[in-house]
Amino acid sequence: MTSLLQSIKQLAATYTPDTVAVRRHLHANPELSFEEHNTAAYVEATLKSYGLNPVRMANTGLVTIIEGRNPEKKTIALRADLDALPITEQNEVDYRSKNEGVMHACGHDVHTSSLLGTARILQELRHEFEGSIKLIFQPGEEKFPGGASIMIKEGVLQNPSPESIVGQHVFPLLPAGKVGFRPGMYMASADEIYITVKGKGGHAAIPEMNIDPVLITSHLIVALQQIVSRHASPKIPTVLSFGKIEAKGATNVIPNEVKLEGTFRTMDEGWRREAHKRIKKLAEGLCESMGGSCEIDIKDGYPFLKNDPALTARAIEAAELYLGAENVVNLDLWMGAEDFAYYSQEVPACFYRLGTRNEERGITSSVHTPMFDIDETALETGIGLMAWLAVQELNA
Repeated sequence: MTSLLQSIKQLAATYTPDTVAVRRHLHANPELSFEEHNTAAYVEATLKSYGLNPVRMANTGLVTIIEGRNPEKKTIALRADLDALPITEQNEVDYRSKNEGVMHACGHDVHTSSLLGTARILQELRHEFEGSIKLIFQPGEEKFPGGASIMIKEGVLQNPSPESIVGQHVFPLLPAGKVGFRPGMYMASADEIYITVKGKGGHAAIPEMNIDPVLITSHLIVALQQIVSRHASPKIPTVLSFGKIEAKGATNVIPNEVKLEGTFRTMDEGWRREAHKRIKKLAEGLCESMGGSCEIDIKDGYPFLKNDPALTARAIEAAELYLGAENVVNLDLWMGAEDFAYYSQEVPACFYRLGTRNEERGITSSVHTPMFDIDETALETGIGLMAWLAVQELNA
C-alpha cells in the first residue's frame, strides 16, 4: 500500500498543472444551477478522454464508473457539483468569468476539476486496487430542490449501489495544504419560510379603524424566537432567522398585508418536523389573536448533513497518512447547508473540507462573494487525497 500511496502522490503532482487548467476553464465559463449544459459537455468529453464512459443523469449531471480488479467486490462513490452562482465577479485574473453576472463563487469549479483529476489518477491505477469507484458529477447544488435529490431519484445510488460516498468542499478559512473533518452531524438542514400577515389597511392617523399587519408582524417575529429558545433542545443546534420584511405602506399609510421571509435550520430531522408545526400554529394563533390572519408556507430545503463516524474515522486516518497529522484538523459545526446531505441520509457519507486560503497572496475572501478565489496549490491536495481516500475505503 505504501507504493500505491507514492504512486498517487507522484501522479497528483504530475497532473496538477492540467487540473489547474481545467479549473480555470470552468471558472471562466460558469453556468447557473440546472443550466450547466456546456459544463456537462466539457466534463463528459474529459472523462471520455480518460477512457471512461459517462452517462447523463438529471439532464446536466453525469455518472461514470472506474473498475479495478474484481469490480463487483465493493463500490464506493465520489461526488462533485457543477453549478455556479448569480454573482458578478470582481477578481482581476486571466480566468475571470466570461459570463456576466455568473461566477464560480462557491468553488464548484474546484470540486469538478479535482474530481476529474482524481478520476485520471484512479483510471491510470485501476489495476492496482480491487472494486469499483462511481464518480458523480451533479447539477444544481445551489438551487432547490438540489441536484443530489434528483440524481438519487433517477437511481445514481443504484446499479451498483455504493457502500459509502465521499465529497469535498473548498474552505477559505483553512490554508491550502490542510483539510478538515468532523464525524457525526456537521451541516444544518435549511428550510425557507414565507409568511403573509393580513390585516386591514388605512390612514395611519386613525389606527382604531385598521388592523395593523405591521404591528402584528413585529410581535410575530419576536414571538417566533421562543420556538428556538423554549422548545428546541439545547443539545440540537437550531437557527430561526428572518431576513426580509415587505410592508408597502408609507409614513401615514398602514398597508393591508406584510410579507415576511426567513430560514429555519437544525440538525435533527424529528425536531425539524415538529418545529415546522409549532411555527405554523404560533403564527396562525398570534395573528388571529390580534385581529388579523396569515398565510404561511414552509418550503422544505436540504436535510441535515451527517458524516458517518466509522467512515470519517477511516478517512481521517488515511488523510493523516497522506498529508501528515499536522495538516488534518477538526471542524466545528457549520449551520450552512449542502445538498450532499441527501446522499448522507441514504448511505454512509463523509463530507470534508479542502483548505484554499493563502494570506500572503491575499486569497482570503469567503465563498459566495465576488472576490472569492483559491490558492491553486490546493488542487494537488484535492486530487491526490481523494484518490487515496477512495482506494483506502475500497480496502476497508
